[in-house]
Amino acid sequence: MEHERLLMTGNEAVALAAFHAGALFASAYPGTPSTEIIENFSRYEGVYAEWAPNEKVALEAAIGAALGGVRSFAAMKHVGLNVAADPWFTLPYIGVCAGLLVVSADDPGMHSSQNEQDNRYYAKSARVPMLEPSDSQEAYDLARLAFEISERFDTPVLLRLTTRICHSRGVVVPSPPVSPSPADYRKDEQKRVMIPGHARLRHPVVLERLRLLEEYSEEFTFNRLEEGEAQIREAKGSEARQDEGTLFITSGVAYQYVKEVFPSYPVLKLTMTFPLPKNLIRNTCSRYEQVFVVEELEPYLEEEIRALWFPAVGKERVPRTGELNPDIVRRAFPEVYGKEIKQHEIPYDVGALPSRPPILCAGCPHRGIMYALARLKAIISGDIGCYTLSVLPPLSAHDCQVCMGASITMAHGLSKAFDIKSRLKGEQEEPGAVDGEEGEESSLVGAQDVKTGATRPSSSKRPRYPVVAVIGDSTFFHMGVTGLMEVAYNKSNCTVVILDNRTTAMTGYQDHPGTGKTLKGEDTVSVDIETLCGAFGIKHVRVVDPYDLDECMKVLSEEMNRPEPSVVVSRRACALREKRDYQPYCILVEKCNACALCMRLGCPAIVRREENILIVKEQCAGCGLCSAVCRNDAIKAIDL
Repeated sequence: MEHERLLMTGNEAVALAAFHAGALFASAYPGTPSTEIIENFSRYEGVYAEWAPNEKVALEAAIGAALGGVRSFAAMKHVGLNVAADPWFTLPYIGVCAGLLVVSADDPGMHSSQNEQDNRYYAKSARVPMLEPSDSQEAYDLARLAFEISERFDTPVLLRLTTRICHSRGVVVPSPPVSPSPADYRKDEQKRVMIPGHARLRHPVVLERLRLLEEYSEEFTFNRLEEGEAQIREAKGSEARQDEGTLFITSGVAYQYVKEVFPSYPVLKLTMTFPLPKNLIRNTCSRYEQVFVVEELEPYLEEEIRALWFPAVGKERVPRTGELNPDIVRRAFPEVYGKEIKQHEIPYDVGALPSRPPILCAGCPHRGIMYALARLKAIISGDIGCYTLSVLPPLSAHDCQVCMGASITMAHGLSKAFDIKSRLKGEQEEPGAVDGEEGEESSLVGAQDVKTGATRPSSSKRPRYPVVAVIGDSTFFHMGVTGLMEVAYNKSNCTVVILDNRTTAMTGYQDHPGTGKTLKGEDTVSVDIETLCGAFGIKHVRVVDPYDLDECMKVLSEEMNRPEPSVVVSRRACALREKRDYQPYCILVEKCNACALCMRLGCPAIVRREENILIVKEQCAGCGLCSAVCRNDAIKAIDL
């Protein structure tokens, strides 16, 4: 073990560290870039790991396990901590029994997220110690150390990762594992039951703990001043002269960029970034005439350093949005790197690359239902999942989207707002008109035949504003259930479409309460969506196959015409995960008139080559949607 060297991602390193620290319980909800932490942890012998319905549940379960006496952790992406914020802010009041680690993985650059928030402020607001690793080795070391800090100071610890730390690989030399004995459970209602009277007693304890943590941060060995490399200064000569009055202060992955670009300059590397070692910062900054702060996203360190009366230079040079890289850091400080930057010295300027916009996969079961909704001119309240990609042309099938579970509640609000506006105007419900489209005929009057365009008569009078919420199965269980209760209880007239592809597809096919499998693949109960919707009082719950486009159009039109809430469950397994026999399709050139109606599906297997439209057989998943929309009967399945 002492000479073992492993090549690991930061996520893998955190999982190994938790195991080597003796953690026995872990709970999480999948979310990029944090997903692989618990997946790797679950593979170790003797541990319990689970997928929770959402991050709030995951953190609360981890709190219970820590109070029960075993080292525990919860992992989530940055927006997941928003969901878990309710227990997060009270948790420091009650403390822990065994060590409790909370992993938050931020996503600068929004590679797979709807916002770019900086979760360092969560630690400061909750007064919880925070550690920030700069590579896989530190991810391992700090995750292990976090359990000791947690138990020493009776507090949870936040380990703040970012996408590059989570997914980049580095060498990890693990330490010998430990197996701490589980702590005895003890009853202490004044410490653990946060009624107002008890909470008032605990708040001063939290503040006193913070004072002790501030002293600890001054001694924290991972906070350190690194002097410049004299031999590199000599080798570069005048091109990279050492200015004895310049200091860089940084943390996390930004440290790697500073060291790569400015190896000859001193760097104050901060790893325990809450509470900060103020005396160390004061004593170090006082030795330098110029202090540069390099950090991703918000000016968290910069503001703290300026509060110590040092005029640090940071966000006026370093971007406040997106990920950093060596080139950005180099350009931010030209007077340090050199007045003139030659093009050949910039490895990240690779010129124009072919674009690859995100798109629904060939055969994706979401394509048919989103195509149908777009054809029916629904006002679509979207959610977080693969189906969100249908907002892009040619489907262009979303109107709004904020966060997980919000599609249903926003659709409820939209529907109520349109009802209020209609009452204020004294208008009757009429088909075919929405704000800004007065007089435009809507196909919602009755479902259109997808080939002929003929409109079927509708037996019921539709709402004036056809509001539809779309939400995936995993997202529905995560945070959509309460929204559907809202719709039923407060008598909305929107339609909720639950896109059940039998997995949490976007983050890598994790199980959820509707799949009947646990994280470890064990059989368990499977929540029946139709029964659950019926229990809320939803009278109209229908199931469709999204590959049957004609049926989807018919059912959606009927349900969107109802003056009361309804649910349509679109059920088919993810095309990339489902193992099935299918026949690919081809376009008969002699029948095709190149109308491009099939290309409106946005299927990556359908391409235009010069004057012809073709289906790439190797990409086709055999869903048959293209054949369903072709009016010339020019698309047929290939006999294999």
